[in-house]
Amino acid sequence: MTKPVAREPQRRNSRSNRARILATARRELGRNPDITLEELARASGVVRRTLFGHFPGRAALLEALAEEASQTLLGAVATGVRPEEPAERALAYFVRSIWPVGDRYRLLLALARHDLGPERVSEILSPARDAVTAILERGQRDGVFHTHLPPAVLSAALEGMTFALLEEVNTGALEDDGSRAAVASLIAAGVPEKQASAVVDDIDVPVLGDD
Repeated sequence: MTKPVAREPQRRNSRSNRARILATARRELGRNPDITLEELARASGVVRRTLFGHFPGRAALLEALAEEASQTLLGAVATGVRPEEPAERALAYFVRSIWPVGDRYRLLLALARHDLGPERVSEILSPARDAVTAILERGQRDGVFHTHLPPAVLSAALEGMTFALLEEVNTGALEDDGSRAAVASLIAAGVPEKQASAVVDDIDVPVLGDD
């Protein structure tokens, strides 16, 4: 009598290969956005057929990375939202919490704008945008933030500044764990510099682990 084939080791191996390919793609796309799937397969330590078995094309790989980014961002948003805190502390905490995620997926989002389209990028970023907009609305009502820009517009401006700062970190022009970005965001929202620095110095944000 033929024994049943053990499928679980094969499934575990397949999941391991997929995770390794995605981790390698995050790293290598950051170094070379034009890297080919064949080069990614070699860097991942798998044969071309294995990579294409998981991701039949570049679009499929980027979509998988986008979905991974989306889930990670959702987790960071859930951690970073502090509705019980005053608005200035809530904004500082949120920027600090999101910073590691933004750094990890900064180049992916740039690729997604070209390969997946702005609608997909907006879908990924919408939880963070909505959270920041809500904080800014609250801060404007409380007289903490300036009101010469609508909350959604100010949120978009802060997002653009944050990604610009991440680019400067990537080039080596700036060193930051998110604290300087949080201070800059508070100042841009209308908080005086000394007060902004004091707020950021007073918050304690857990460091997110990397996989």
